[in-house]
Amino acid sequence: MAPVTVRIPAALFAIASWTAAAAGFPEKPIRILTPFSAGSVTDLLARPLAAKLSEAWGQPVVVDNRTGAGGSIAAEIVAKATPDGYTLLVGATGPTVINPLLVKSLAYDARRAFMPITLTATNILLLTVPPSLPAKSVRELIELARAKPGQLRFGSPGIGSSPHLAGELLKAMAGIDMVHIAYKGSPQYTVDLLAGRIDLVFAAAGALLPHIKSGRLRLLAIGSAGRDPAMPDVPAVNETVPGFEVVGWYGLLTTAGTPAAVIKKLFTELVRILAGPDVKNIYANAGLDAAFSASPADFAALIARERDKWAQVVKAANIRIE
Repeated sequence: MAPVTVRIPAALFAIASWTAAAAGFPEKPIRILTPFSAGSVTDLLARPLAAKLSEAWGQPVVVDNRTGAGGSIAAEIVAKATPDGYTLLVGATGPTVINPLLVKSLAYDARRAFMPITLTATNILLLTVPPSLPAKSVRELIELARAKPGQLRFGSPGIGSSPHLAGELLKAMAGIDMVHIAYKGSPQYTVDLLAGRIDLVFAAAGALLPHIKSGRLRLLAIGSAGRDPAMPDVPAVNETVPGFEVVGWYGLLTTAGTPAAVIKKLFTELVRILAGPDVKNIYANAGLDAAFSASPADFAALIARERDKWAQVVKAANIRIE
């Protein structure tokens, strides 16, 4: 009898390969890229996750701070990495949503380059000024900016970041002119804010709260839609500027094309870690609220909603990159 040749579709080989890769994942160190400097919110967010993942899987998990271009440098590295789940990105509003709306020459397509894994945290932005600034409320700040067009300076951890967007949105909605100063991260702009070299920031509580409590900085308002039960005496910006709302969010993504089984393994472990008290407490001390998505698809849907929301705001408010 003549031998029978059985042809197995290449797709089945690929599925078998992906399944095997997921079963052994991780078999080497994992790298988490953050788009801003050491000590910044994305850095503070990544480090406890890296420690917990390493503890759970027995593999080194390294945090790699790649600053610059409003987070696009870190995003580009992950976008072009091998799609195997070993290179992760701390995604935030700026590099994931805003930069693609404002920068036409990005070296990656933010809609197709990444596989979302899960939301990891949210934070309320604090509108903060040095005590030397003669403004004790949002209304007084707006009046000061109108009296000194183009003279007030606001800082952020980079072009397209949530703090930058919040400042630009306030400019557009209040009809004021301020100058944006981009830094590598929150430690750098905090130093200049304390020294009075910039006049205001929208920022996470972590780096600023100790200085607010000591009186070295003045908290004017928060950027969320309503007051925070944890600080009920602090007004929301939208009590003075109706419709104003900016809340920071962060999550982990990896390179598009990563096998679904690897994504599932990363998602499951990250949700377990984020639900635990250790990371919740660490994040709370940094002004972050630990959070996780119902599924990777749920996180992808959040990113899509944010993209649609900010595309409309950018167009309506005529926000531009300097």
